[in-house]
Amino acid sequence: MDSILNYLEVLLWSGWISLLDYLAAHVLLCLVPAFIIAGFMSAMIPKEAITRFLGPKASKWVSYPASALGGFILAVCSCTILPLFAGIWKRGAGLGPAITFLFVGPAINILAITYTGAAIGFDIAASRLVLSIAFGILIGLTMAWVFRKEERNRMAEMAANGIFDQTTKVKPAVWLLFILLIAVLIAGTLQIDLLTKSYLEVRLPFENSQNLLNTLSSANLTLQGGLLIVMLLIIALTAWKGFENILESFNPWTYIAIATIALTLVIAAPREQVGSLVIGLNGRLIGEVFLLAAIGIVAGRSFTKDELSGWIWETWKFVKQIFPLLIVGVFVAGIFREIIPETWVRAIAGQNTVWANLAGVLFGVFMYFPTLVEVPVARMFLDLGMARGPLLAYLLADPELSLQSILVLNGIMGRKKTAIYVSLVAILSALAGYLFGVFLSLV
Repeated sequence: MDSILNYLEVLLWSGWISLLDYLAAHVLLCLVPAFIIAGFMSAMIPKEAITRFLGPKASKWVSYPASALGGFILAVCSCTILPLFAGIWKRGAGLGPAITFLFVGPAINILAITYTGAAIGFDIAASRLVLSIAFGILIGLTMAWVFRKEERNRMAEMAANGIFDQTTKVKPAVWLLFILLIAVLIAGTLQIDLLTKSYLEVRLPFENSQNLLNTLSSANLTLQGGLLIVMLLIIALTAWKGFENILESFNPWTYIAIATIALTLVIAAPREQVGSLVIGLNGRLIGEVFLLAAIGIVAGRSFTKDELSGWIWETWKFVKQIFPLLIVGVFVAGIFREIIPETWVRAIAGQNTVWANLAGVLFGVFMYFPTLVEVPVARMFLDLGMARGPLLAYLLADPELSLQSILVLNGIMGRKKTAIYVSLVAILSALAGYLFGVFLSLV
């Protein structure tokens, strides 16, 4: 009995550590801007501006490449793409183009492809790029065909409301603010010397610093990570007080919540020397401060309180719908990582077989890692003996089929659409990995 309890304790601790690591190291500079952008798109950009290129009247030769390009430009990781996908689909994009956007975005962002080539090889990187675009369009077309009747009804309802017949002009301030928001996302995630280089180092004046660092280290946290989790808790409280009734009026909690969100992004930007109290003031911090100030000025001068209230409300709705599922998914994925022994990698995926490639897909579901983190993990799989075919299957499936992504998509699209989407991604990823492995054996 004691051994069972000890094992359960280990599993729960693994899930908890996974959750802490996710919240401390991955969410803020990536996911928070994505939610804000999704809310902005939903509230500020008219449906016509989206449906012009992604709606039913747009040519497939325009809508699907535009979806792939949009995913390439906007997305950084799978958690980022989910609220953006929900936003463009809600605003009237066709199911097919929206699915293409959903698939392509996390798979082929420029950071992931570049890092894949450097760490694993150009063959994997090029295959990942080409196949992700091709599969994204193919899956989008398939989903649109399978649910064509439902889509016709949805589009007819939108057309009856005049969505597709109106000509709407978007004021320049909307596009300016949209560009600034995208810049915040890029500045927070792009790995270039201009942003990552520390121009000044500051030592925090804390007493008993080693005791503090040791306490945080026991929970697998750094000082910055621990502070960011505290800030997230403060955001949750202030946002609930300030955003839940935002359509009625702004209140003091609203301004506190907005300021807390901005401060949290600023805290997340500096570079911390792990195991010390030395903080590097880098280009990312400078960029975030400048961009957040510019956003505040443009929003305050160019938009009414009613417009800003709509933006905040749409963002808050996305957060309430998606973020709890992400938390549950990350926790459960952490438990599964503890259950699956590393020695299975060589035994199950050491050769290029159909079953090995399906195993690579399953690794992507249960051993999810954020974009860029998945690449060194894939490198680890390769070093442990995983064949390159199953490795490609893993890299194709990992950004799309993580457990938390499946849970969130189920909430957005429903069970039937999610089941078909997941099946298509799994089958195509496994097939691509197998054929890639066969090709390598012939050359």
